[in-house]
Amino acid sequence: MVFNPFDHDTQNDPYPTFTRMREETPLYRNEELDFWAFTRHADVFMVLRDHKRFSNDHGASLETWGPGAGKHSSFIATDPPDHTRFRTLISKGFTKRAVAALEPRIHEIARHHLHVAVERGSFDFVSDYAALIPMDVIFELIGVPVPDRAELARMAHLMFERPDGMQELPVEAVQATRTYMNYYGELLRDRRARPADDLATILADSELTSSEAIAMLFLLGVAGNDTTGKAIANAWYWAWRYPEERAKAFSGQVTEWVEETLRFDNAGFSILRRVTEEVELHGTTLPAGSRLILLEGAANRDPRVFSDPDRYNLDRDTSQTLSFGNGIHFCLGAAIARLTATVALREITSMIDERYEIDPTGISRGYSPSTRGFSTLQSHIAPRKASIAEYQ
Repeated sequence: MVFNPFDHDTQNDPYPTFTRMREETPLYRNEELDFWAFTRHADVFMVLRDHKRFSNDHGASLETWGPGAGKHSSFIATDPPDHTRFRTLISKGFTKRAVAALEPRIHEIARHHLHVAVERGSFDFVSDYAALIPMDVIFELIGVPVPDRAELARMAHLMFERPDGMQELPVEAVQATRTYMNYYGELLRDRRARPADDLATILADSELTSSEAIAMLFLLGVAGNDTTGKAIANAWYWAWRYPEERAKAFSGQVTEWVEETLRFDNAGFSILRRVTEEVELHGTTLPAGSRLILLEGAANRDPRVFSDPDRYNLDRDTSQTLSFGNGIHFCLGAAIARLTATVALREITSMIDERYEIDPTGISRGYSPSTRGFSTLQSHIAPRKASIAEYQ
């Protein structure tokens, strides 16, 4: 049994491999790629809660692993006290009040994009809907002008796409990253001259250095945009695969639709930690400095916590899902991601007939060692009997 997060066949369906790893080698070792991996819920939860022995300071990705990871990954590649300083600053834009105030605007964005799709009848659910909503939401929070958003979204897509088996960043991803970061440098300079009511202004007026502020905007613009769009698309796909669960979703269980998708097939299925001191786990000693992958996607299907875990079931208790992490590094954008996905899917249940179809020949995946989702989902829909005019 080999787990290689860069292998496309594994990325297409990692869950059979995760099952074997959980039962046969709960502390998995890949000598070639030099990492350890945890798959059981209890182990992943324990590490997430222990930032002293399992540090974030080398980043969350195999591709950018190292002491300089913070240049691109911002505060998710730090521990206290730096992590506390960064998180306190950026949390000003993610308070409960700030997130709640966004809901009417998210509905407007979702209705606009969905109305266009309904008029067509056939469309790519990913590029024409799921990817557009979080893009608009995050970019509005940041303060990115509308004309610039499509190109930034294209750059973000290039950053995540990986050829089969490639372990380092492709040239296209490196170039896209530079373009993206240069853009945010210009945006911060503009906000220092012309302040606005957005996160870019908050960061431009903060004590952060320019490189720290750029890294933070880079993280928000890429990570939040990509994973939320993938989560929406994953929900659409799995509801199509499970008609009984789709009926529940279209009958009002939209929140449950989101939460079960986050458990069953989360967009971000792994993160990394650096072992700071020698630790003995499962009868094996992990040396200090080891790379440890936490496979949250495997933990979310651990039968020790979730009964019948490989079944997509909107009626289950998802309260122990680890999709947004835990501890001090719990995802800062979890509330807005959940709200965006819920609104996007709620608008779907209001506007279209539940008997939608996905063309099997129009399904393709994006490949990344740490995120999981679709690049295309060619879909056929029909409006509900209620007039579309009600939703314009």
